[in-house]
Amino acid sequence: MPHPSDATRFETAQLKAGTLMEALPWIQRFAGSVMVFKYGGNAMVSEPLRRAFAEDMVFLRHVGIRPVVVHGGGPQITSMLGRLGIGSEFRGGLRVTSKEAIDAIRMVLTGQVQRELVHLLNATGPYAVGLSGEDASLFNAVRTGTVVDGVEVDLGWVGEVVSVNAEPITQLMDAGRIPVISSVAPEVDEHGRITGEILNVNADTAAAEVAVALGAEKFVALTDVEGLYANWPDKDSLISSLTASELREMLPRLESGMIPKMTAALRAVEGGVRRASVVDGRSAHTCLLEIFTDTGIGTQLTPDDDGASS
Repeated sequence: MPHPSDATRFETAQLKAGTLMEALPWIQRFAGSVMVFKYGGNAMVSEPLRRAFAEDMVFLRHVGIRPVVVHGGGPQITSMLGRLGIGSEFRGGLRVTSKEAIDAIRMVLTGQVQRELVHLLNATGPYAVGLSGEDASLFNAVRTGTVVDGVEVDLGWVGEVVSVNAEPITQLMDAGRIPVISSVAPEVDEHGRITGEILNVNADTAAAEVAVALGAEKFVALTDVEGLYANWPDKDSLISSLTASELREMLPRLESGMIPKMTAALRAVEGGVRRASVVDGRSAHTCLLEIFTDTGIGTQLTPDDDGASS
């Protein structure tokens, strides 16, 4: 008779084999496809979650998927602005950015957050290469404001991406690399000329534009809630899947913090990305669970003409 510990080990091995077999159809389906991940929130301030995210990206690379990471740095930016005595507030889910603040934001995103993430990824597998929206004119952006309670709000040095130069990203992926992109961008005028100013770009919307430019299979945004709720804060109202038209109808009623994320998901799907998902970044390996399990997690957005689950 086998020793009880041997039986336990065998049962554990069987569970692992079952998990691998469940993932196999998805690995076959997505091999060679591009997936864009917006990385931010608690996932980037918890060391175990940071490590798990890095492992997820390297795992995807090893099963033939081409991941691209676009990151923000909200917690780190808030901390740095506080240390420097620079005021910071959010309007309509977007950070009001002064000229003084943009220099600190640029330093934190490209000099701190990106380098830490590249280091973590490369400690798992030597594939990550850091870029910012400034490199090779990866992004071009124009200044944008927002509307709060029907009133236009000046956000300062905040921009929205109007063009993405996909070639440097594609070249890195073709070389087997994992691009890691920070969300700052050069400002362009109405003629497309660079003005010399740098703008703070919301990472959710930047990631969506990257996904559209690359013709990505999936756009996945990590956030600090389980997904989109029909009636926040009622936890029983979590929406597992909805269509673009359903989301468009809901957008005016959403909490301000979810508006950029869901607007980005909508932009991705309307731009040709097959699936967009908002998932909880407070748990380890949520990216793998979303991609390689039958049920998925979080909230999935699909085009109006394609409601099939992924």
